[in-house]
Amino acid sequence: MAEVLTDLGIKNILAQLNIEPENSGASTGGYWFNTRGEKIDSISPVAGNVIATVNSATEVDYEAVILKAQEAFKQWRTWPAPKRGEVVRQLAEKLREYKEPLGKLVSYEMGKSLQEGLGEVQEMIDICDFAVGLSRQLHGLTMHSERPGHRMYEQYHPLGVVGIISAFNFPVAVWNWNTALAWVCGDVCVWKPSEKAPITAIACQQITKQVFNANNVPEGVSGLVIGGAEIGKLLAEDKRVPLVSATGSTRMGKSVGAAVGARLGKSLLELGGNNAIIITPSADLKMVVPGAVFGAVGTCGQRCTSTRRLIIHEEVYDKVKEALVNAYAQIKIGNPLDESNHVGPLIDTDAVAMYEDALKKAVVEGGNIVVEGGVLSGDGYESGCYVKPAIVEAENHFAIVQHETFAPILYIMKYSGGVENAIEIQNGVPQGLSSAIMTNSIKDSERFLSHAGSDCGIANVNIGTSGAEIGGAFGGEKETGGGRESGSDAWKIYMRRQTNTINYTDDLPLAQGIKFEL
Repeated sequence: MAEVLTDLGIKNILAQLNIEPENSGASTGGYWFNTRGEKIDSISPVAGNVIATVNSATEVDYEAVILKAQEAFKQWRTWPAPKRGEVVRQLAEKLREYKEPLGKLVSYEMGKSLQEGLGEVQEMIDICDFAVGLSRQLHGLTMHSERPGHRMYEQYHPLGVVGIISAFNFPVAVWNWNTALAWVCGDVCVWKPSEKAPITAIACQQITKQVFNANNVPEGVSGLVIGGAEIGKLLAEDKRVPLVSATGSTRMGKSVGAAVGARLGKSLLELGGNNAIIITPSADLKMVVPGAVFGAVGTCGQRCTSTRRLIIHEEVYDKVKEALVNAYAQIKIGNPLDESNHVGPLIDTDAVAMYEDALKKAVVEGGNIVVEGGVLSGDGYESGCYVKPAIVEAENHFAIVQHETFAPILYIMKYSGGVENAIEIQNGVPQGLSSAIMTNSIKDSERFLSHAGSDCGIANVNIGTSGAEIGGAFGGEKETGGGRESGSDAWKIYMRRQTNTINYTDDLPLAQGIKFEL
């Protein structure tokens, strides 16, 4: 049975996470400001009820958080990296303790399934574990000098204040993807969460506060400023913030990137995706269907890695289409806290309007509705945010197909000839985040992964486009922004690189044999 979060149920979860019914929108970690900005109601798309109210941060609050972060950085950067890693290790343990209530809050505030909410908290735990090991591996390079008696090497230093702008669809994991790495690197962080999911942000700050206070972490290492675009603008334009990590739409990313670039700062952009799966004649249908369906409808199509397009070879097109139609008929839509449901709501009624508009535009451009969409109403759907996943036969050049719609709409299209033709279709969109191919042909898979293959930051074989493991660097190309977060060597974006030369002789030879005698 679905758990219905009554007012009492919500209060119990908030109490477990140490969240007050009315909350401040700014914090330096241990201290919460008495913010007086515009009130923000966090409205659950599950039932349409107010979870809690937040007083958003003002420019004065923002300034206080930044100043405290700068002050904290002077101390935090002197802590040995393994000691910073130990703090992050303890945060992982605290997240394990709070996994159930935080995962439930993520599910209820954002609308994703409970398993996805719990999975998002697990991602936080995983990235903390990764960062703990990383804290002992922040390595540089040693190289030979052309001058005798000289040693050259490279090392990395922390940047300072890292600004984090996160989106509603992963309201906690993406923040921690950044903070876990930034903290072990010696940086301090100031977070502007999505105003559509502020309560989970407050929960994270409260959990972090427990760990940081127990370890005497300097006040200001974990800053929070809740508000709208005006707070994001302050971060983007602030010369005291050397790196801004922004996750969201391409439109937002262009604005942030331009503002940060104008002051020659660094930006880490994780923006829109228009992800495709290529299905070749040799693909195994048992793998195609679950991969495509979950990719398209998981999180109600509100992942940046959601599958938007299926590019299907004409030999298997009808068979794949029939299998998809049958699978979509079995999808259960409803309360995401009920584990028998596959699909929860969209984030709000604005998202519903965009979903409806996209379907209309697809038909106007010549698309054929294969599985009809629509907005659900009645018992259990009172929030007005529940929609039916839709499938549309379309052409890749349609304007609406070229655009990322954050909703469960899947466009299917044919290709003929070799896999090169499918790759050309896949690459023929402005975005370049995630991609996949379903095939049992090693030649097709290798072509897909070659220099002339997928132009995306993520390219998978025989798995879908949706989701990623924290061990690999996450991000994409083109209008996706070019940023990389999470695993691999993504830590380097949070540090500044320095080349050092040491002369241990009694002479001062110049490079390239230049002579300069007085």
